[in-house]
Amino acid sequence: MKIALTAAALMLVTVSPAHAAPAWSPNPATDGLKAFEGIEVDRGNKFPERKGKYIVVQGDAYRFNIWKNDRDTTGGGDRQRTESKGMVSGGNALKMKNGETWVISYEMYMPSSLHGTSKFTHIFQTKTPSTNGGPWTTLSLSRSGSTETIRARAFSTSGAPDIAATNLAPLRDKWVTVEWTITPGSSGTVGFVLRNGTGANAPIAVQGKRSGVKIPDEGDYVRPKWGIYRSVESASSDILDTYINFRNYSATKK
Repeated sequence: MKIALTAAALMLVTVSPAHAAPAWSPNPATDGLKAFEGIEVDRGNKFPERKGKYIVVQGDAYRFNIWKNDRDTTGGGDRQRTESKGMVSGGNALKMKNGETWVISYEMYMPSSLHGTSKFTHIFQTKTPSTNGGPWTTLSLSRSGSTETIRARAFSTSGAPDIAATNLAPLRDKWVTVEWTITPGSSGTVGFVLRNGTGANAPIAVQGKRSGVKIPDEGDYVRPKWGIYRSVESASSDILDTYINFRNYSATKK
């Protein structure tokens, strides 16, 4: 019996499918902010007392804090940002190029104080560093009247169409899972899945896929960004001191 069980176990190992190891799967406790190419916070140094407080490690997650009186150096004072940019593994930046397909996944926690807004609020972007091109795609929190939505958008494609969108309220104050499948190009393809919970069996809240998406590397590469980037020209009741948490980042080149 012992031999039979061992043989069965060996057979299971033999037939199990191989999975490519992620090119990027940072550990906040050991990698810290070195997991990213850089951060963009208080670039005008208006609040030196907040230095080191904008993006912090909190347990197994990264917490991105923003205050309602923060202002970025762009936009003439009409916006604010707390963002990380890029993916670094082994000291090297990972670069998404035209024609390659990448799967980027992560879990995120959006508190009730993080509102959808009538102007822009992005919690994920893709851009091209050398040209500052984009944002090509975004994950945005929007508001129309009393309804708040979370929208994966082909932001620089004609009409800025949604790839997928759903009600924001049921996804707050809990960990949810995001997966992007991105093939950069002047006419690229982007897929998006948002699960209401964590783990492979968590129910899908919304999913979508769109081709013909403008997401070019422009001779450089496409780089993801995470955090909170928002206009302060929305209703003041929607611009609060708040935060967003991310954990279990993973990026795999297919």
